[in-house]
Amino acid sequence: MSSPLPINFLQSAARLNQLPDRVLELAFIGRSNVGKSSLINALANRKKLAKISKTPGATQLINVYELNPEGSGNWLVDLPGYGYAKAPKQEMDRWRRMIEEYLIESPSLGGVYVLIDGVVGPTALDLQTIEWLEHIDLSYRFVATKVDKIRPSKSQGRRKDLVNKLGVEKKDVMWVSASTGSGIPQLRSEILDYFA
Repeated sequence: MSSPLPINFLQSAARLNQLPDRVLELAFIGRSNVGKSSLINALANRKKLAKISKTPGATQLINVYELNPEGSGNWLVDLPGYGYAKAPKQEMDRWRRMIEEYLIESPSLGGVYVLIDGVVGPTALDLQTIEWLEHIDLSYRFVATKVDKIRPSKSQGRRKDLVNKLGVEKKDVMWVSASTGSGIPQLRSEILDYFA
């Protein structure tokens, strides 16, 4: 078993200019309900570090977690999920602008993990987001979540389908489960390598 990531909640912000100086950032992006907060909790092996809600769209701000020691300036950033339709359109537009501003203008953002629901596969919105990340020339890596929810008999087909839809190789997608811990040690060590 790998050690939990030593991360602590630093702050939430609605705008990029509300954030203090930092050294290096790595962000998590994905549609609402893909399990970003659960994944952060699993990486830290803490149940209540990131707020989890049964309702999609609970993360409405840029949430920053600092990798120890405090004041290291190395951040994991949880961005609001996209594609949740129950919020008022104005609110959704605000989230979208907030995410775009952060991704385009944050000077120390080195890359993003794009979370894809392993059960649902890439949606049109996911593909649109990936296209946009390429357009702004931001490096990204795929993490497929909820791997525990896929029936073993369907696993191979589901994985193949997801990889094909994304147009990548099998090795380009990391499969994880926040609830069983599958794939979490590999993701932890990749994150630590990134900040090393």
